[in-house]
Amino acid sequence: MPQLAITGGSPVRSNPFPTWPVVSEADVEAVTQAIRDGEWGRMAGSHALDFEREFAAYQGAEYCLALNSGTSALEIGLLAIGIEPGDEVILSPYTYIASAAAILMSGGVPVFVDIDPDTYNIDPSKIEAAITDRTAAIMPVHFAGLACDMGAIGEIARRHGLKIIEDAAHVHGGKWNDAGLGTLGDAGAFSFQSSKNLNSGEGGALLTNDREVFARAIDYHDVWTGGLVERGGDAGGGSFRAGARWDFPFACHNFRISSYTAALLRSQLSKLEAQTVSRTENGKYLIDLIDQTEGLANLRRDSFATRDSHHLFLLKYKKESFDGLPREMFVEALKAEGIPASLGYPRGCHEQPLFLKPEAYLSRFWPRGRRGEVDIDYASISCPNVEYLCRNETVWLPQYALLDTRRGMEQIVEAADKIRAHVAELASAEVSV
Repeated sequence: MPQLAITGGSPVRSNPFPTWPVVSEADVEAVTQAIRDGEWGRMAGSHALDFEREFAAYQGAEYCLALNSGTSALEIGLLAIGIEPGDEVILSPYTYIASAAAILMSGGVPVFVDIDPDTYNIDPSKIEAAITDRTAAIMPVHFAGLACDMGAIGEIARRHGLKIIEDAAHVHGGKWNDAGLGTLGDAGAFSFQSSKNLNSGEGGALLTNDREVFARAIDYHDVWTGGLVERGGDAGGGSFRAGARWDFPFACHNFRISSYTAALLRSQLSKLEAQTVSRTENGKYLIDLIDQTEGLANLRRDSFATRDSHHLFLLKYKKESFDGLPREMFVEALKAEGIPASLGYPRGCHEQPLFLKPEAYLSRFWPRGRRGEVDIDYASISCPNVEYLCRNETVWLPQYALLDTRRGMEQIVEAADKIRAHVAELASAEVSV
């Protein structure tokens, strides 16, 4: 009789993990009231301003600008910290394509540096070798919610006169040495896309402690400095600073957030701390369980990572403990046991067609050199740690799984143990992935 659920046995868990997003009547009422108010746009509504104040306070920043996406936050943040056409920005390729795309769309040039295989974050010891006379900034990506080594990265940036923009898309509530992530560099960009720990379907925000960066960000988000006026500021410029002025100093996109989206974010933000505590506590418990589970391993969590926000829980899969079972089959077997799991990215950003086939698109707007000529050979870039984990090692568990009970954490490792104990069933079964 088969034991594994994928071959016909009973699953470890039959009831689903918590659904996402977590919707309450308070969320519905918040959006409904914002619609009833009739102040739907950013300039008329107050919900965006209220959210900015609340989210800045939550993460520990002086200023917050709410936007329509995390990608917008990265792009505007890069412009606001002074990225010029052709400037190089260093980042890890183990990230969503938006990180690199925002650099390109702001006129910069992405320079990929490999990760530390024990943390999946950029390896500070490899950064200086990538610095040239064109390097302007470093973009640490706090992947999955685990803090990068901001002490080492900050020291490198200071030594070379570089700016820091944090890709904080995964770190709502996350901390480095008890300071909120996204507040440690010159700017930090957050996403509120559907999967994120703070979610409004689409949305983003830029945090900064620098008033001038904030003022420029407001201009770049729609040529409007009204946000500073609302805060009692006196920064000039922008078409809506005074009612009769229509002065447009430069071209930019419209990245404004709607008032009712901000209203939803305010309601969701009221739940975030309790959810983050739950993810943190369950994450610590699951880490201890994984440490005792043959064939699985944890990432290294350094002492400076004082709160992991666990946008994802990442496992290292060791197929030698599963008689060489391919990772793809292991993940399918986990899912059959009732555990929401995925393989994650199949390749790093540096291996995307955007960079490997520059003639197809990249050359159309490459920001330096002769028109149409991309002067970096991305095909020659090697990031072996990223390439290995994408093809062989990583298993992702979604953030909402950590909103379950401790029993749910135990079932995750029970499912893995069950697969390892009965792995021979998979070798003989006709199961496709």
